[in-house]
Amino acid sequence: MKFPNRPLGVRLAALVLAGCAASGPALATNGMLLEGYGPIATGMGGAATAVDNGLAAATNNPATLALGDGRTRLDLAVGMLGPRVSSSAGPMKADSTGTSYVMPALGWGGQSGALSYGIAMFAQGGMGTEYGADSFLALGSGNPVRSELGVGRVIVPLAWKLSENLAVGASLDLVWASLDLRMAATGAQLGGLVTGGAGPLAMALPALAGAPWARVDFSDSNDFSGSSKSTGTALKLGLVWKATPSLTLGLSHHFKSRLDDLETGERSATLSAPGFADAGRMSVLDFQMPEQTSVGLAWQATSSTLLALDLKRIGWAGVMDSFRMRFDSADMGGSVSFSLPQRWEDQTVVQFGVSQAIGGGWTLRAGANLADNPVPAATVNPLFPAIVKNHYTVGAGLAFDNSHSVDAAASFAPRVSVDTPSGVVVSHRQLNLQLMYSRRF
Repeated sequence: MKFPNRPLGVRLAALVLAGCAASGPALATNGMLLEGYGPIATGMGGAATAVDNGLAAATNNPATLALGDGRTRLDLAVGMLGPRVSSSAGPMKADSTGTSYVMPALGWGGQSGALSYGIAMFAQGGMGTEYGADSFLALGSGNPVRSELGVGRVIVPLAWKLSENLAVGASLDLVWASLDLRMAATGAQLGGLVTGGAGPLAMALPALAGAPWARVDFSDSNDFSGSSKSTGTALKLGLVWKATPSLTLGLSHHFKSRLDDLETGERSATLSAPGFADAGRMSVLDFQMPEQTSVGLAWQATSSTLLALDLKRIGWAGVMDSFRMRFDSADMGGSVSFSLPQRWEDQTVVQFGVSQAIGGGWTLRAGANLADNPVPAATVNPLFPAIVKNHYTVGAGLAFDNSHSVDAAASFAPRVSVDTPSGVVVSHRQLNLQLMYSRRF
């Protein structure tokens, strides 16, 4: 059952409703993945497949745990994702006030003979946008529109040295995702996304086709989780090989996640329009994180200079072809299903950088992360525009002594603007920061 299909309206609705689909794209930076995990790798453009990067190995390439010095290690880190997103349509412009998202991380691990082991927690990605009730995206509904997604993992990595020069690794990941969404569309626009319905709710919805606005809302006040939640598992495999004393090669593969549907509480979501309101449960169906494969090398050019290069392929097409939701009414009874086409394309990312020890315990790093935008212009949305392409990174580390060190990194993504078929121009730039304290025992 569908409302009248208006092409412009459907596109605008896609722009807005995809903020919910943004539960897929944790508007991190390579699509919904961060450009780098841990400040050591991030300072070098995210290159980590063949580099000793501490407990960030758990989320990069678990086999690189075997490259450590054999001591027990504790890493405590925090990151800040700083997007600047704006949307405009003719003379109307709206700036997102969602400009700062904090992402903690920690890891602990050690070695016993040929076995390296650990446990780590990482925010895999997370961001959102927030536009005021007076913005054109609110469509006169009198309430703000926003999205906020968080995706994280608790990871148990293992690495095994098969020989002095060859190690393999694997990790089992507990994955969680959460999403808040407050969106507005006209009744006709929302109707253009309806794929089916049942019961009294489905029978009532056609009357909203002429509504000036209709809203989908599910959001809570928790800064670290969203109203809809999901958990699941994932698996990673990796390998590192010291081809020569100065050249290390790496390979890792991250399998697609196995997450349950994201679901709100029984009455935590609402559908509303002028003179109409219904509470119920919203389910985001079969949202998954993509598979990805990385190959990399690290060349110790001199005793103080390390060069690193990774080539990564991310399988967005396998998880972001469409975004589906279902609302189950708790008051009126019945349900309605929505489908938002995404048509994301697989993404190739080139990550490279240099690390230079300069004495006094200091190490300086620089690099770049180069990629195409995986989101077609027809499906870009202002609530969650995962359109950033390239990143340029710098970093530094200071070893206070043999046991204590601090590493930091900054990543800048220049502004990218997309003209959507609906006439909405979406732009996005970022400044991201990471800081880590490490203790070796």
